[in-house]
Amino acid sequence: MTNPFHNRAPSLSGPALDIVPVTPDDATDLPTVAVALYVETGGVVSFVTAKGNARSVAVADFTILPVGAERVLATGTTATGIHALTVV
Repeated sequence: MTNPFHNRAPSLSGPALDIVPVTPDDATDLPTVAVALYVETGGVVSFVTAKGNARSVAVADFTILPVGAERVLATGTTATGIHALTVV
């Protein structure tokens, strides 16, 4: 099978190379900083940005939140089906 990503440098502008399910956790960072978060069932997503700031955002079902995130917090998060989009 031909892989169009084989010789391509990862880009923050996309596309993501993987999408990983996220279990919100107040103490544990994501294995790889996400370039965006995808949310299946809307609610509030509380997270720590790639810059290190804690944020909470209300999102609808099937939302792509285009922000670098290093941790998704359990406290304050009501959205479910959260996935991290990664480029590495």
